[in-house]
Amino acid sequence: MALIIKTVEQEDVNELTHLMYQYIVDFYKRPKPPIEKLHRLIETLLKKEQGIQFIAKQEGKLVGFATLYFSFSTTKADKITIMNDLFVIENARGTGVAQELFNACETFTKENGYAYMAWVTATDNKRAQRFYEKMGGSVGNWLNYSI
Repeated sequence: MALIIKTVEQEDVNELTHLMYQYIVDFYKRPKPPIEKLHRLIETLLKKEQGIQFIAKQEGKLVGFATLYFSFSTTKADKITIMNDLFVIENARGTGVAQELFNACETFTKENGYAYMAWVTATDNKRAQRFYEKMGGSVGNWLNYSI
């Protein structure tokens, strides 16, 4: 069965919840957020007003997702997208799923008049860094901070 990339729909919420927990807890080793919070986030993204999620399905099974949040750039005086997440399950990595999810995010950004798409990845996620460079990305001139 072919790879299907589409935006998340209500029918995808349960399977997406499970995949997002894999991403948060198993991959990034972060504490498991309460399901109510995760569902609130997904429900917000279903409205497509503050962000949007794309999912990848193969043989009827969810194998990856990407999340775009909508923001602004003062220096561009324009709206931008921020790809906050791009996750593919282990056995689907290297098969083109990540590239298709990335392309869906980039296409959405361009087709909806956003100035650009930005993203971040962990400093130790060398595989992701190689992927983003292959996709044409480059390290920017800004440092990310958080508090």
